[in-house]
Amino acid sequence: MCNNNETNNCENCIQDILKVILLLQQSVCQNDTCLQTCDRGFLGQNCTTFCNTRPIVLYTCGSNGTPLAMPISKDPAVTETSTVFRLEKLDGCCATCRVLTPNTDTTSLFPYEATNSFFTINLDCVCILRCLDDTYVDTP
Repeated sequence: MCNNNETNNCENCIQDILKVILLLQQSVCQNDTCLQTCDRGFLGQNCTTFCNTRPIVLYTCGSNGTPLAMPISKDPAVTETSTVFRLEKLDGCCATCRVLTPNTDTTSLFPYEATNSFFTINLDCVCILRCLDDTYVDTP
């Protein structure tokens, strides 16, 4: 990954985990009882929970432990950022993510709202992937 210039085929553990997350978000829940890891085979606390998103936090190789933060809006006047994302597409070494924001509805059971702000990141630049609790995100 980060400092490995020997190969550029992007076959690494982060890409493999992101593949699992994307498949889960695109398919029906599987009957799996893995540990509560990023690549467990279902979304939610169990297979009967309705979740469609495994929120992630990304750390780049030069971030010194600071999570990647991206704008919540395409409007340059909006300066607010978020560090929580939903994987939308995976194409080789490139991951396209949607920026999520904290849910402003304090009565909601779901902690995040989708934005229309997206970014694509080269996975060779990512050295840490942190998964948050599965949830439902209403995507426009």
